[in-house]
Amino acid sequence: MVDDRTLRVRTAGDPDGFPVIYFHGTPGSRLDLAFGDDQAAAAGVRLISFDRPGYGGSSPAPFGLLSVADDVLGIADQLGVAQFAPLGLSGGGPFALATGLVAGERVARIGVASGAGPFQEVPGALDELSEIDAKAEALLPGNPTEAAVIFASYFEPIQEALRQGDDAVRAVFEPALSVRDKELFADPLVGGSLVTSMREGLRHGAEGAAWDNVAWVGAWEIDPGAISTPVLLWYGDEDLMATPPHAHWLDDHLPNARLVMRPGVGHFGIFEHLPAMLSELIAG
Repeated sequence: MVDDRTLRVRTAGDPDGFPVIYFHGTPGSRLDLAFGDDQAAAAGVRLISFDRPGYGGSSPAPFGLLSVADDVLGIADQLGVAQFAPLGLSGGGPFALATGLVAGERVARIGVASGAGPFQEVPGALDELSEIDAKAEALLPGNPTEAAVIFASYFEPIQEALRQGDDAVRAVFEPALSVRDKELFADPLVGGSLVTSMREGLRHGAEGAAWDNVAWVGAWEIDPGAISTPVLLWYGDEDLMATPPHAHWLDDHLPNARLVMRPGVGHFGIFEHLPAMLSELIAG
């Protein structure tokens, strides 16, 4: 419980390892990296993941980058975690950055895998928005509640596909997948993990995903330039969702960033490179 709200938390990996707090994608859930429990244990990582408000087993509530960061500090305190490394995938990336800023010396490194940059700042990012998302973005910052309602409607085809089965989910995502992403989505382990995580995340509706979009499609509550903590950025040069301009913007505007741009990799590189990412994140 945090502030009388339920936050569903999952712990895996090495219980005595260095804590990595994971921020799931949009849409996703605490189950995103469940496929990698053994990999986390082998890397000496205690992997802590949680559902943001409105996702999976967590109580619904409006949220932003800073409120999620505060939630994470509450989770860390309840678990007795003094120092940790935030790791965010896709839509979870901005929340990992915000947590690293808020947590200060409790964080030695921050990891962002295929993460969104500030849509208001990344060249061409607003042009990438769907018609629905552009309509919602136009309401920000003045009317975040109405924007969230519109953002939620974007996820209706995904929710319907989840009711139909894994093949229907793959078909919905097909236009946004690189060649390698399509191969990973077809893999029973990776694709199955992605679908299972999304099904859990959206089981009560799309409110959590909608507030994700409010938080990072709208103007960010944090200044990335104020994050002095080292940030490890992992991206693929064929990512059609968090496109390379997002990676380069973050690399240019974070004072202490290191970008790894993997050739031939799309949006889901973390599913192939998790052991290396975890080792780099906790090194030193």
